[in-house]
Amino acid sequence: MAKKKKSTGYDWSYCSFGGVVRVNVRNGEDIAHLGELDKKLWTVLSCPAQGLEFPTETLKLIDTDGDGKIRVDEVVAAANWLCTVLKDKNLLIKAPDTVKLSDINTDVPAGAKLHASALQILSNLKLEKDEISVADTSDSVAIFAETAFNGDGIITEASAQDASVKDVISKIAAHAGSATDRSGVQGINADHIEAFYTALADYVAWQESATADTFPFGDNTQAALDALTAVKDKVSDFFMRCKLIAFTEAAAPAVDVSADKISAISDHDLSGEAQEIASYPLARPSKDGILRLDGINPAWKARMDALSALVGLEGKEGITEKEWHELEAKFTPFCAWKDAKKGDIVEPLGLEESKRLLAAGNKAALLELVEADKALEDEANSIDDVNKLTHLVRDFYKLLKNYVIFSDFYSPDQSQMSVFEAGKLYIDERCCRLCVRVEDMGKHADMAGLSGMFLLYCACTSKTTGKSMNIVAVMTDGKTRNLRPGTNGVFYDRDGLDYDATIVRVVENPLSIKQAFWSPYVKFWNWITGLVNKSAAEKDAKSMENLQASATAAPADAAAKKQPFDIGKFAGIFAAVGMAVGLLGAAIAGIIAGIAKLPWWGILLIIVGIMLLISGPSCFIAWGKLRRRNLGPVLNANGWAINSNVIVNIPFGRTLTSIAKYPKMKLDDPYKPKAPLWWRILRWVLLALVIAFCALFFTDNLKCIGLPFHKEKAPVEQVEEAPEAGEQEVQIEEVEIEEAE
Repeated sequence: MAKKKKSTGYDWSYCSFGGVVRVNVRNGEDIAHLGELDKKLWTVLSCPAQGLEFPTETLKLIDTDGDGKIRVDEVVAAANWLCTVLKDKNLLIKAPDTVKLSDINTDVPAGAKLHASALQILSNLKLEKDEISVADTSDSVAIFAETAFNGDGIITEASAQDASVKDVISKIAAHAGSATDRSGVQGINADHIEAFYTALADYVAWQESATADTFPFGDNTQAALDALTAVKDKVSDFFMRCKLIAFTEAAAPAVDVSADKISAISDHDLSGEAQEIASYPLARPSKDGILRLDGINPAWKARMDALSALVGLEGKEGITEKEWHELEAKFTPFCAWKDAKKGDIVEPLGLEESKRLLAAGNKAALLELVEADKALEDEANSIDDVNKLTHLVRDFYKLLKNYVIFSDFYSPDQSQMSVFEAGKLYIDERCCRLCVRVEDMGKHADMAGLSGMFLLYCACTSKTTGKSMNIVAVMTDGKTRNLRPGTNGVFYDRDGLDYDATIVRVVENPLSIKQAFWSPYVKFWNWITGLVNKSAAEKDAKSMENLQASATAAPADAAAKKQPFDIGKFAGIFAAVGMAVGLLGAAIAGIIAGIAKLPWWGILLIIVGIMLLISGPSCFIAWGKLRRRNLGPVLNANGWAINSNVIVNIPFGRTLTSIAKYPKMKLDDPYKPKAPLWWRILRWVLLALVIAFCALFFTDNLKCIGLPFHKEKAPVEQVEEAPEAGEQEVQIEEVEIEEAE
């Protein structure tokens, strides 16, 4: 850790985490000067106010504009306020969950208010102590339980002394709405009072605006209107049918009910065909246009009788269309009066009760109670500030460690987890401790893929609680063969609750240099096995096809004569194969002889060179990606504004994923597969070949390493003659082959 001295401004100290230099916040003095820190030097510019493993209440208290984001300016404002109202700023580093009253700075107005409010809270809770805790300030219902006024502008029945006023408060809450008081009880505010008394006045005025013409049928006017409305459409339909018959009598059979329709249902239980019968005309239409009341459709007769009784149609033989429209017109004043109705919310009280409440004149008294409650708003808000103080003293430094420094994430102590780490995923004999909650896995993966890390997106469900969440787990070590969509594991959240976790999506990137080194060989082996499997499948299919063809072949084909054996043809084939094998053997022998003449270190260099040629590019690419792995895109996809790289280099990455390790021991396994005889023989043959090769190599090259060897070599001339004889033999063999051909 080093300090950077500035000619002006505050002297910040710096630290390095994950290969990135960051500003360090060590003490209360650093917190007090956060406002002087250039925004370009903050690790985070904003983070979500929800979905973090951090007290949500504290985040809401810092998020003063309520936009769901914790921004730099809000963090600075909280730091300045804390350093103003506390005597010892280093108390924030200690992060206690209680604040002694003596730690509050009463020399400033804000601190004096906090001190007085803290005493008020302790008094309301009937506690006698010189400190206040998060638990004391969090229960606002208990704090304000016995207070008539608490500064929120909401009054309850407990706020009034007069019984009549209490009764009005109850009625207003029942008919005009209510709000929850700080004491946890339902109450009313000024808006509710105004709405209630306005509704009372409107309702009474509306009721009193009615005249004698408004109710043509007295108290039965509303019932008569309902009865008329019930048959209105059917009556209009009847008169239109009559008009069509008057227009042309030929339309009579079409607009009247036909005997065929009635005949079709005549063998049914007609009491159950009311719906079908109701679809027939209201009565038999005729060109005179009279609705005869004694010939009403049975399905409509009860409704027409009810209307007749209410509007005085009883005793009449029928009614014309003109008389029907005159009847409708009688309801026009009543309908207009109803449309002008106001004060619906108090209608259940009735006219007389509404008049009584207006006459009582309690509105002014209620509004005075509201004003008396609002007068204590500053004091009550100061009580809320005590709650803010206790929460921030406990949590603010932890937020800074995950906002400015990221020291919780890089902490060697694995029990110290950052605010974005949701828990641990156990899968495929590994534990991933870097797991982050996500909402939309598809959108998240598009951004998070830029991190260069191997990511597992999992859907997690708890069978015990029914809770579910989506996470992305960062895998930094081990093999990837079994990590594919559909693989199951178990996720444990920060509280230890277990979830069934299923891989939904995988974003692949290198895990280690070791994996990258063997990757080409694994791919080559997979390619070879793929070809073998494909070839075996094709041969199996071909053999099955041949078997089926031979089974269905005609008897004449089965008895066909075989072709005569052509000895010349097969001799040529055997000669060509023999020559090819000889040439291949000579080439291999030449390579082995050339290698045998090399010193031991030359052979080693060749092997190393070949392996570097094969694995080098893969290792180099993996090394470049591993050293640049960055958690920033993963957090950015979750709504963070990361202002600096959050590097997960190779040494740190090893700490994020732990692999199962077993002690070395020799155990008896009754089901351990035994090697077949051919494999054991092959191993001994290979061992003998290796020993022979080593003996040949060391015999010819001991002088290269300075050791004497007493075997005498053949003269150079004899060694040179041997190939000539060999050449002659080869030529003779070639002649013999030509003759055979």
